[in-house]
Amino acid sequence: MTTDGAAPPQRAPGLRIATLAGIPVYIGRTWPIIAVVILVLYGPSLQASRPDLGSGAYLVAAAFALLLLVSVLAHEAAHALVARAFGYRVSRVVADLWGGHTAYESAGKTPGASALVAVVGPATNGVLAVIAWQLSHLVPGGGVAHILLGATAWTNGFVALFNVLPGLPLDGGFIVDALVWKVTGRREAGLTAAGWCGRVLTVLSFVGFVVVWPAVQNRPVDIVDLVWGGMISAFLWAGATQAVRAGRTRGRLNGVMVDTVWRRVTTLPLSATAQDAYVLRTRELGGAAVVIVDPTGAELGLVDDDALRGIPEPLLASTPVSAVMRAQPRGWVALASPSEPVTTIAETMQQLGVDAVPVRVAPGAPLAGIVLAGDLEDALSRRPSRRT
Repeated sequence: MTTDGAAPPQRAPGLRIATLAGIPVYIGRTWPIIAVVILVLYGPSLQASRPDLGSGAYLVAAAFALLLLVSVLAHEAAHALVARAFGYRVSRVVADLWGGHTAYESAGKTPGASALVAVVGPATNGVLAVIAWQLSHLVPGGGVAHILLGATAWTNGFVALFNVLPGLPLDGGFIVDALVWKVTGRREAGLTAAGWCGRVLTVLSFVGFVVVWPAVQNRPVDIVDLVWGGMISAFLWAGATQAVRAGRTRGRLNGVMVDTVWRRVTTLPLSATAQDAYVLRTRELGGAAVVIVDPTGAELGLVDDDALRGIPEPLLASTPVSAVMRAQPRGWVALASPSEPVTTIAETMQQLGVDAVPVRVAPGAPLAGIVLAGDLEDALSRRPSRRT
């Protein structure tokens, strides 16, 4: 599953196990829940059907959990590598309770690129399913290797098919989003349509888990059906609702122009003092935001007013400006025309988890202004909205 423009967490999302083409790969904190569920459900079932394995059935279940983790990471790695091939900045790959996600920037994305990034994940699982199925015929039937390969083939096939279902937050939903976006020329229409498809899919999935599946097996509904159906449906509904709201918000953002919300901004070199920042903030420029730049001109961060006020006035001149700077992540400066919608700036805030985005109107040009999250929220709140 891809995460379009998701803000990175304030701390690492779990245990970092690898780096893929410079992209950090994590096992999320919630992933062990999946491993425990597999041990609890699959271990006893396998032991009952294969009493010759004894307690070794739980080792087989643990091996299956590990193979499932590899399959999830392969799925997400495919998303990440294709996104990187299109030039998007990928911030992380995570295997978690809901399978996994790949977070990457969405600024400048096209419908075609979005669809390709989405479809490659399920396609990877489909390939793994075929490989595992073919290998299962090359090992002795009934052996541990045969059991694991068969289970791997089945789960990868299921993940591939389930993920292409046409509704967000599944990969198939991003394909619906891309198609509607391409036809209408409006990304917000794509998000809204895919989100509503996801809501319909949620209802159908719950019915499938708690009604259809038990009926096919000619048995009553049990607690496992209700738990799995409820958990998966809750996940799908939350993602679909988020997409609908994102589409609505994006439509409202299209009605707010950059120059209606930006503030004045100035820069200070890293060699400056807190006294210099204090003068600019309170006297010379009457409260303009102050961005700190390094000797190459790269924007490093923003002067923090709380930190600045915390320094006694006699010490301002001897305090380096870095002591009152709130460092910002790479890529926090946006390129935008004053007369264009603030969509790109809002995406930058979301992707990087920042509350201020300096703006330049042309590559290499001085900063023209800065947009603060609070000002953007105020502008949006003045526009009528409808609950979803």
